[in-house]
Amino acid sequence: MDKVLVLDFGGQYDQLIARRVREMSVYAEIKPYNKISPDEILEAGYKAVILTGGPNSVYLESSPHYDAKLLELGIPVLGICYGAQLIAWMAGGKVSAAGSSGEYGKTEVTADRVSSKVGLLMEDVPETSICWMSHTDYISELPEGFIRLAHTDVCPVAAMGDPVRKIYGTQFHPEVTHTVYGKEVIADFLFKISNVKADWKMDDFIDISVKRIQEMLNGKKVLLGLSGGVDSSVCAALLSRAIGKDLTAVFVDHGLLRKGEGDLVESAFRGRFDMNLIRVDAEERFLTKLSGVTDPETRRKIIGEEFIRTFEDASEMIGDITVLAQGTIYPDVIESGKGDSSVIKSHHNVGGLPSVMKFDEIIEPLRDLFKDEVREVGLKLGLPEELVFRQPFPGPGLAVRVIGEISKEKLDILREADAIFREEIAKAGCEELASQFFAVLTDLRSVGVKGDARTYGSTVVLRSVTTDDFMTAEWTRLPFELLEKVSLRITNEIEDITRVVYDITSKPPATVEWL
Repeated sequence: MDKVLVLDFGGQYDQLIARRVREMSVYAEIKPYNKISPDEILEAGYKAVILTGGPNSVYLESSPHYDAKLLELGIPVLGICYGAQLIAWMAGGKVSAAGSSGEYGKTEVTADRVSSKVGLLMEDVPETSICWMSHTDYISELPEGFIRLAHTDVCPVAAMGDPVRKIYGTQFHPEVTHTVYGKEVIADFLFKISNVKADWKMDDFIDISVKRIQEMLNGKKVLLGLSGGVDSSVCAALLSRAIGKDLTAVFVDHGLLRKGEGDLVESAFRGRFDMNLIRVDAEERFLTKLSGVTDPETRRKIIGEEFIRTFEDASEMIGDITVLAQGTIYPDVIESGKGDSSVIKSHHNVGGLPSVMKFDEIIEPLRDLFKDEVREVGLKLGLPEELVFRQPFPGPGLAVRVIGEISKEKLDILREADAIFREEIAKAGCEELASQFFAVLTDLRSVGVKGDARTYGSTVVLRSVTTDDFMTAEWTRLPFELLEKVSLRITNEIEDITRVVYDITSKPPATVEWL
């Protein structure tokens, strides 16, 4: 199986690059730039290397650099944004600060028509098209042997290439959907320049993972933290195929679930897989620990630790379990920070884990997959569609949807509002419009009128987003009539709610969840 290395320099779209490559049935791995050498790249047998973007200026000594030997390995290389600038810098070109002429967002790019022999990277792109730019520096002088393949009004080198060594760079981001012909650019690099075979399928991931899990565990018993969400459900199915009765799934009902969710999860998993299932009532334990805590990062870390402590208690009760399994996926890892990347928020199953645990090992079979890939694995493992296509639900549950202090009373109010929102969306047949939708209970109180009497109640925010990978997301254009009906029901049926608002912020700049 051919594989491509994505060398990460701290860019915001590094995982998206790998995802685009995988969409073309080519296996891609991501490694931090300072964790693998050129010799190791050669030894590992990568067919091509892609250098990601990054927030730094390549001409600064403190910026992440790489061994220029990479350009002499004989392996095709594509640099994107900072990656392109790094190639130019390593090859003897010049990178300068753009100043006020930097480019951000959608930009018209012009392809420089050269012979197909040297222009393969832009061969399938029209002479003018729209790309996505995000840079404050630019390549001001091409290295020897490189040819300009594209430019914009303010960027003299929007794409470049050395056809002899098969080294290319784009200042724009071909991996984002806003670059209209971005997929064609990546495909040109993979199939025309690198001659990579499209021979990776999700079946390969399952077979490889099962074999790896069996070899790694070698008969050890595993405890899986089961939330009932898509990720932990697929993780359960994968582990069940690999180790069967050596798997015990512990479903922690922490009092932070949606209305009726605890019973739904138990009924969905009880007896479905060749594994043991234990349901733990931990509502009082979690709410006591969260009492008075308003800082979202502290809240996530408390929940992460209490999950682990609850799992530890369960493992002691069961006995002879030293391995913890979790349904961590790529976006969890990215948002919790890795390498030189910044922390957007800690996930309870990544950045929120305590430093000291009784488990000897943690396995996360899905941590290299995006949400859509996880769903594909679930279907291939035989999980029912209603389970695979359930909306994502955060491990911390409603704790990340209550602003301010948490209490059982607030959670019950939010549960009712959220249930009404979900029920009306289903009635209106709008479920397919959104990837995720939910209610948030704020700590904002405002004046209202109910039954000719003045009231002073809480504000609920309705949130709905549409996305394919949860790395970026657009707010959903739900019908006004639907939103009006939801608002009327919530304010009429829930005494404490006097105001309902709709969140129309996309990701970025916001995240999907409020906390």
